[in-house]
Amino acid sequence: MTTSTPAARRVVVVSAGLSQPSSTRLLADRLASAVVAAGASRGVEVEVETVELRDHAHDLANALVTGFPAGDLRGAVDTVGSADAVVAVTPVFSASYSGLFKSFVDVLDPESLSGVPVLVAATAGTSRHSLVLEHAMRPLFSYLRAVVVPTGVFAAAEDWGVGDSAGSALAERIERAAGELADVLAGLPAASARRAATADPYEEPTAFADLLQQHSGQQL
Repeated sequence: MTTSTPAARRVVVVSAGLSQPSSTRLLADRLASAVVAAGASRGVEVEVETVELRDHAHDLANALVTGFPAGDLRGAVDTVGSADAVVAVTPVFSASYSGLFKSFVDVLDPESLSGVPVLVAATAGTSRHSLVLEHAMRPLFSYLRAVVVPTGVFAAAEDWGVGDSAGSALAERIERAAGELADVLAGLPAASARRAATADPYEEPTAFADLLQQHSGQQL
């Protein structure tokens, strides 16, 4: 008797850092490593692929004008659209996600993240911007009908200290968020099966006259 090996879960990390290197990419890499480790502890193999939006800045500008992604950007969009889970990390600009990050979200198919678990994270120079996760990132992915894990990860400049309480607090948030994402992945079917089973309950609405008939028992 042979036993089938569970398929690896594909986690796509979207990093919107502008500089190279950047604190945004640093946080993205730490989250990716934490998700892999958390998955392994739960018996789930996790494969990570990173989409660096900085590399697609020109194609994103063209896509906003032409209405469709082309070239390498098309591949990045397809990569995110076929993921079992997404880790989305953006720097903060004007108290919200960056324009580069939003431009990428704008070229995604509106249904591509429906039902997909997402871990949101952000970086900024000061902790005053920490609420960006709740007032900008979480509503954005909720609008796309993604499943946002409870813990978001925000890293300010002071969080990158080594060996101090701030660095330990960041490591704890990363571990907790990664564990939540791994918990979801451990119970997920394949991405294709999940999306096939996702139905819009308002796609074929019941006529109002039929609803009235159900309650009155009379033919209208």
